[in-house]
Amino acid sequence: MKRILLYTISIVVLGTLGLVLWAAFRVRASSTQADGSGRSEWSPAAAASYLDDREAWWQGWKPAQLEKGTVCISCHTVVPYAFVRPMLRRQLGEAALTPYETKMLGSIETRVNEWSRMKPYYTDAAHAMPSHSTEAVLNAVILAAYGGGNQQSDPLVHRAFDNAWALQKTDGENIGAWDWQNFHEAPWESSESGYQGAAMMAIAVGMASGQSGNDTATREHVQHLREYLLKNYSVQPALNQIYVLWASAEMPGLLSDVQRKDLVQKITGLQNEDGGWSLSALDRQEALKSAVLGLFKRADRVDGSDGCATGLAVLGMKKAGVSSTYPALQRGLEWLRTHQSQKGSWWASSMNGFRDPASGMGHFMSDAATGYAVLALEEAEDQVIKPDSIHSGDAANMGTTAILRQAAPLPKHVLRLPM
Repeated sequence: MKRILLYTISIVVLGTLGLVLWAAFRVRASSTQADGSGRSEWSPAAAASYLDDREAWWQGWKPAQLEKGTVCISCHTVVPYAFVRPMLRRQLGEAALTPYETKMLGSIETRVNEWSRMKPYYTDAAHAMPSHSTEAVLNAVILAAYGGGNQQSDPLVHRAFDNAWALQKTDGENIGAWDWQNFHEAPWESSESGYQGAAMMAIAVGMASGQSGNDTATREHVQHLREYLLKNYSVQPALNQIYVLWASAEMPGLLSDVQRKDLVQKITGLQNEDGGWSLSALDRQEALKSAVLGLFKRADRVDGSDGCATGLAVLGMKKAGVSSTYPALQRGLEWLRTHQSQKGSWWASSMNGFRDPASGMGHFMSDAATGYAVLALEEAEDQVIKPDSIHSGDAANMGTTAILRQAAPLPKHVLRLPM
């Protein structure tokens, strides 16, 4: 009987493993077919078309629908879209907002103006407050990305920040942070995502100049936010630290020069041989479902370079003022320029399970990958590069002082474009 039981268990285990491997390779193969072959040169028009199509799909997707005709603002689809679509509109010479931007901003306006009467996306006791806080922060982030300028002159932006500040933690271990949505799914809904959300709020503060502290209450909120980010910075995965590197360009003094240089070197050390980066390297998530998740990662090859990780890594370095001659940055930009699909997207795989790339949900990570890849490329191409104070030489001989340009702080206009 024991031998029969052992054989049965072995067959079940081997069968399960076989199914996992089959599903992984099927998903990977399907993703390549769905995205099509890569372009030799990246196309802003193709990226805009892909992102518009995905935003339209999201707005029409039933699970994303909220009350009064409003729509959930997702970290994977809506937030990257909001960051990059105004930039693409400028580059493509488009005179007006797309219908999808209009609907997105109209939805946010309704929810911000009627905030006290709006239900959160998740209404159960465990997730209602985190859902509410997450949305409040992201509303402020999106409106700051679109509006910029002085929030005192824009009541909607001012109200969105007020909603977010009202939910900021004022006591306990994480003063300065927010309750964040946590379904144990990386990179945006895990136990570490709250820190990333706080970093995004710092980005929003920098983009909306009126939030730098025109009154005592706002100054206190910003100070608590700054202290929280600094206190918890050293224990964060590289992905979260990259968001702080980005935020440091918008909020001067957030990171020291030494911290910025050290992080750039850390990012460089995680670069793949092909010049890209992978989310699994930047956000290892070792504590999450470790055995099953590790098996999935190996089966689905999510350790390969993807557009989301590569876009954020390149963007972080550009925001930090890394020299255009720095080899890791050059290789990352080249990877981005040559890995856009024919339909306009960059690929990224879910870190949490198999996703059918032919389905709408199967494109969530590619939505983020496309947004951040475009953001990095636009940042690199829009920036006016000042001469390096240190002559470029053999990369192997470049010390930390040679990594960062000795130049004035980077301009903030890239993410503050007129509508």
